[in-house]
Amino acid sequence: MTALTFPVEGRPPEGGALELAPGVWWLRVPLPFALDHINLWLLEDGEGWTIIDTGLRTEASRAALEKVFAAHLGDRSISRIIVTHYHPDHVGQAGWLARTYAAPLWMSRTDYYYGRMLSLDAAREIPPEVRAFYDHGGFDEARRQALEAVPWGLFAKGVEPLPASFRRLQEGEEITIGAHRWRVVIGRGHAPEHVCLHCLELDLFISGDQVLPSITSNIGVYQTEPEANPLKDWLESLDRLKIVPDSVLVLPAHGEPFSGLHARLDALKAHHRRDLDKLRAALEGEMTLARAIEVMFPRVQAGFDLMLAMGEALAHINYLVGTGEWIRQTDRDGVWRFMRA
Repeated sequence: MTALTFPVEGRPPEGGALELAPGVWWLRVPLPFALDHINLWLLEDGEGWTIIDTGLRTEASRAALEKVFAAHLGDRSISRIIVTHYHPDHVGQAGWLARTYAAPLWMSRTDYYYGRMLSLDAAREIPPEVRAFYDHGGFDEARRQALEAVPWGLFAKGVEPLPASFRRLQEGEEITIGAHRWRVVIGRGHAPEHVCLHCLELDLFISGDQVLPSITSNIGVYQTEPEANPLKDWLESLDRLKIVPDSVLVLPAHGEPFSGLHARLDALKAHHRRDLDKLRAALEGEMTLARAIEVMFPRVQAGFDLMLAMGEALAHINYLVGTGEWIRQTDRDGVWRFMRA
């Protein structure tokens, strides 16, 4: 944080927007979490407006958007919806916006398909594959019950049904929004194909969750792909993002707009290197996933935070397995045990 500067004075007023550059407006929409807001971006786009990210599917989120639109859109409508990635606080209201304004949805292909898949998951019972995933963790009964107490199908509850079609965004593509051109820069790890947007002329970089100023994005492995290695993708993406000039004003999904992109990329890499070193130092013969959570997140005990901690701990373990430094064995009870190769 000491290497960053925050040149924007103030925040958008409640129910309003703050102009950061010609035709680029900042909105803040509430979230019902400890992370209590998401930043959305409203860009003047000829006879309409392009909105970037949409907020979670909640009454408070929709009311906030409707209030901003009533005060700000004037005689122009939402003509395009760009979503950086599939997580509910970003894509949650996209279906409602698309239906209300007859506006097309623009996303990366992988994240659109992820969002469609998860939004259709209406199972009430925990699927057997998820229970098996929990079995691998080596949890005591209290933590096992805490994991199973997290309601299944939360994604579908936080997302309006997505449109049945979309327009694909790809790495390196340039799109025109209003009077300016924006280049698509793809990040990976937090989401499989996260869209960021760089405008050279305005010296702006819309980073979504790929680069945040004061918190680190969750890098998780879940039951969908238990042997995934998203931390490798994440670290490689942080290096690639340095193609964006350090001079840009970064517009993140959470927190304040900031300058100091390259320093922040270095700090994010260092954060995960430290977490890897914590696991290495704590390994005494072998380690279970439950033990890894205690090492990385000693204060997390239950709820959705425990599920996130499980995913992040496994991401770091899978990275060590992927480098060949650690190996994984499965005991007679189905518990994964990790040890040095």
